[in-house]
Amino acid sequence: MPQSPLRTAVQLLAQRRRHGHQGSVLPAACRPSDIDTALAIQAGVVAELGDTLGGWKCGMPSEHKLVVAPILGSSRHQTSPCPVWAEQGQLKIEAELAFILATDLPARSQPYGPAEIDTAIGSAHLALELIGTRYTADSGASYLDQLADGLFNQGLLLGPALPLASAYQASTLALQLQVGDATPQAHAGQHPAGSPLAPLYWLVEWLRSRGHGLKAGEAIITGAYAGAWPVPLDTPITVQYGNLGSMAVRFYRAHAT
Repeated sequence: MPQSPLRTAVQLLAQRRRHGHQGSVLPAACRPSDIDTALAIQAGVVAELGDTLGGWKCGMPSEHKLVVAPILGSSRHQTSPCPVWAEQGQLKIEAELAFILATDLPARSQPYGPAEIDTAIGSAHLALELIGTRYTADSGASYLDQLADGLFNQGLLLGPALPLASAYQASTLALQLQVGDATPQAHAGQHPAGSPLAPLYWLVEWLRSRGHGLKAGEAIITGAYAGAWPVPLDTPITVQYGNLGSMAVRFYRAHAT
């Protein structure tokens, strides 16, 4: 008996994630045609891989688009060198802040207020989102295709902790990227939502409205301060986050398990 289009989509994208492969958009019969189907594929890939939920990436929604995707537990890193899937010896990274929950925010009928959510946050960290897609650049993948695939997320690298008050107020950051011995690159960082907490508040309520919650230990990133930067593998890289601190890392090519 033929399997469902949803199951086919999940298996194809999970296989690409497992081996670091890219390909064309999914076959027409199983390509997502709406947001709910794309979200079902997202969830199905996590289950298919037998992975845990390491956290979420999110942003403020627009009228017709959601910015939300799970971060696989196996793709969440805290040490360097850090394994990544790369294209032509390069990886794209985004400078972000990550918030890690100290307590659960379970599904419930009543909305969560900002003060409750703030209380549940245990720590804030400098972070780099590791960018990657399971589609080739010439695939013509649409927003729905990318949503099903996790919105360009291949992982998360957590850096040093910083005072919560400083993270909450970090609407702008003077960023600097140092790659090897090259001249440092200065970037005027601006959080896309204005407040780095606003997308987190939205995520909690969006999940609650769908009968889901968040668990202690999950990390949430809420938007890049200065877009995506291509960086090489096997090269020392340092990102300075204004006066909040810095991250030093070296990336190397991952191997399929």
